[in-house]
Amino acid sequence: MHNWEVLRNDLRHLSAATLIVALVLVGVTSAVGAPPMDKNFYLPNAAASKIVSVSQTGTPEAEVIIVTGAVAVKETGPKETVAKFGEVYAWSPTFIAVRREMPTMLTFWNLQPDDEHDFMLAAPEGTVMMHLKLQPLTKTSYIFTFHKDGIFNFYCAVHQPEMNGQILVLPPTSPK
Repeated sequence: MHNWEVLRNDLRHLSAATLIVALVLVGVTSAVGAPPMDKNFYLPNAAASKIVSVSQTGTPEAEVIIVTGAVAVKETGPKETVAKFGEVYAWSPTFIAVRREMPTMLTFWNLQPDDEHDFMLAAPEGTVMMHLKLQPLTKTSYIFTFHKDGIFNFYCAVHQPEMNGQILVLPPTSPK
């Protein structure tokens, strides 16, 4: 099944307003022009790398493990919740604090055996800088080095509006 078909099927249970937001987010991601990992998923381009560098190699100074959590899914219910809201997922943790210029490994664990997630990172002004696919039952790690202070939102575009989080980037600690 084509990625757009999967997205359309996953979004069919959302309200019209939420669907419009999700489609705008998908449109923004394709307009960023970052180097493709495939045609829908990418790491930060040259301009975005001035705000955050992302690599699969290097030496991190810290690590945060981010897992996908199923809050209400069709297999385990509660049926009333799933019928009314659809499947509901969440990130854990939903809030992360890191220091600017400190390489930090973010390890993503998609614990669902049959549900794909994605990870989208937005700059403080809202521009989507990267988009990763997280396959079922996979563990994927990237080293993030933020070069700008601020609050960076992250989310799974497929499971909106619930699956959101924030990364607070603080100034470096002063030398002792």
